[in-house]
Amino acid sequence: MNSCRLSMKTLFSILASLLISCGALAAMANVADADLAWRQYLERDTTLKPSFQFPHASCFRAAAIAYDVPETLLLAVARGESDFDATARSRANAHGVMQILWPGTANDLGIHRLAELYDPCTNIDAGTRYLKQLLKRFDGNLHLALAAYNYGPERIASNTSNIPSGALWYSNYIFRHLNYVLGDRLAQPRPGEHLYSDLGRSTLVSFAEPYRAAAFVNRLEQRAPELQLDWFRKGVGEFSVVLIYEDREHFQNSARLLASAGFPLE
Repeated sequence: MNSCRLSMKTLFSILASLLISCGALAAMANVADADLAWRQYLERDTTLKPSFQFPHASCFRAAAIAYDVPETLLLAVARGESDFDATARSRANAHGVMQILWPGTANDLGIHRLAELYDPCTNIDAGTRYLKQLLKRFDGNLHLALAAYNYGPERIASNTSNIPSGALWYSNYIFRHLNYVLGDRLAQPRPGEHLYSDLGRSTLVSFAEPYRAAAFVNRLEQRAPELQLDWFRKGVGEFSVVLIYEDREHFQNSARLLASAGFPLE
């Protein structure tokens, strides 16, 4: 992933504008909306196919079939956790595509060698098994299961009214990635025509809080809807806003849109 940072003047403008972004934080913390969104996904969208040919596709398909978990859900978790990077390692000691914690969660899942977590199929299988366990624990409530995937099952109550904010944002975060994985639902059933790995990515700016990254993306999307933006958790206290583009011409057009929106690149 390339890095094409915004100018220092722009960064100060961003920070000033995000001082008033408490509304974005409140939006991310809307328990009822998040729970409803996941319920609707389970009711009507689990049979939809991915919009791209994503990395490790055969591993995801195999795990989805083996554990009866929607493939698009697994892809959304993987995109949010590591952006499909099989070598990813977090400061919390989570590893691989699905960011399995070592040694605790990994050992519980029958993995006793750290190197195994760097095999994509092994990691995806483990992450899927873990998510399936959480779905059973929380009676099929996907919102709670995802909160537990991020925060740990012992820290999540068995109802949606008392989810810690640190876990709640994660459920919303993964739902955003699910929307990307599904793409334009009206374009079904002709999915997966393009390789996800062919897309270019450039990091614009990083924030210490997820709601600031989300607020910045929302603001830019309002000013320039044509931009393809997303944000990713890169580690503890690091959330990066990323520009996505198809080729050099697309990148240059995006740079002009950013400048017109008041956020020129260096």
